[in-house]
Amino acid sequence: MRKFSKTIILLLVAFLLGGAFIAHQQGTTLWAAITDNKPQTAAPQLEKTTTAALTIPGEAMSIADMVESASPAVVNIKTSVKVNAVFDNPYFNDPFFRSFFGNQSFNTIPQYKTGIGTGFLITANGYILTNQHVIEDASSITVQLNGKSKEIPAQLIGSDRELDLAVLKISGSNYPVLPLGNSDKMRVGEWVVAIGQPYGLDHTVTTGVISAKGRPITIEDRNYKNLIQTDAAINPGNSGGPLLNLNGEVIAINTAVNAQAQGIGFAIPINTVNEVLKDLISGNKIVRPYLGIRMNDLNDRLRSELGVGNSIQGAVVVEVVNGTPAASAGLTSNDIITSLNGTKVESASDLQDLIAKHKVGEKITLNVIRSGKQITVYATLQAKPNA
Repeated sequence: MRKFSKTIILLLVAFLLGGAFIAHQQGTTLWAAITDNKPQTAAPQLEKTTTAALTIPGEAMSIADMVESASPAVVNIKTSVKVNAVFDNPYFNDPFFRSFFGNQSFNTIPQYKTGIGTGFLITANGYILTNQHVIEDASSITVQLNGKSKEIPAQLIGSDRELDLAVLKISGSNYPVLPLGNSDKMRVGEWVVAIGQPYGLDHTVTTGVISAKGRPITIEDRNYKNLIQTDAAINPGNSGGPLLNLNGEVIAINTAVNAQAQGIGFAIPINTVNEVLKDLISGNKIVRPYLGIRMNDLNDRLRSELGVGNSIQGAVVVEVVNGTPAASAGLTSNDIITSLNGTKVESASDLQDLIAKHKVGEKITLNVIRSGKQITVYATLQAKPNA
């Protein structure tokens, strides 16, 4: 009887221990299911996948490393612009005084206003790229290097108002330079960094993404085309500074901020700069082909007024400038230019771009609709006069 009791007790203990072991195993499996834990052997694969996802294409530097590397080549630009002010005398504004002395000129006192902007070194011997509007009408230009208090006199080497570009030169050698990238390869959504002195705040860094490409905008009397739009903060004083990719390459020059919108800035693509950079550094005048017309897009209202169908595309001549190739070729207002050398013209900007691809002195053939009839007009392009 006693042996039987011992056997029963041993069986009960074994049962309880086995149940506890099974419960532990089931609990572990259940917890793994709840937390979605993977087997330990899968952890390295997850880590590898995460690391690959966080790796920036092209092995780009971190923003802090890139800024540290690029900043020495970014410079502050200060200009002095001469303005004339009439000597402050109340008699000059008195109509009786003017009537007595006549409308003669009065002595003026020269005054100077200061402007600021940004630029960046592109050669080790001191060539600097910036915006033309930063140095426009300047009587003196100075440059301040990163971390230096001394201002260095700068010479204007070349400029182009239409593209809003200028090249300056400072004396010296072995300057740090910024490499120029390829703006055509940049995609909407890619990260960019702007460095400049907005409102005079030296070497301010802002970041953002490219929010659009190919933007045309007009600011005062300047018509910009094909700009890069970014949400990296660009403010007065940033003009002329670099817009950099994460490899530290200049992909655009910061130019303008849209006052009607929040957080939208614009920059000139560096590939546009490259087309004229050699001439700017050499001090050569940028020569552009010129037809000599003012034009508008052919819209539905103009189609109705000019009696053409909705399928017709082109540029409508609004005005022909005297003494230009257009005048010599016999173009008149209300002419509709539909093609140039066989290439269709769909808008006024299309025609402008096609003309820009030709050289001064080159002959072009224009297909034109005039009073509902198709005619052909021949013109020889000349150099565009200075604005």
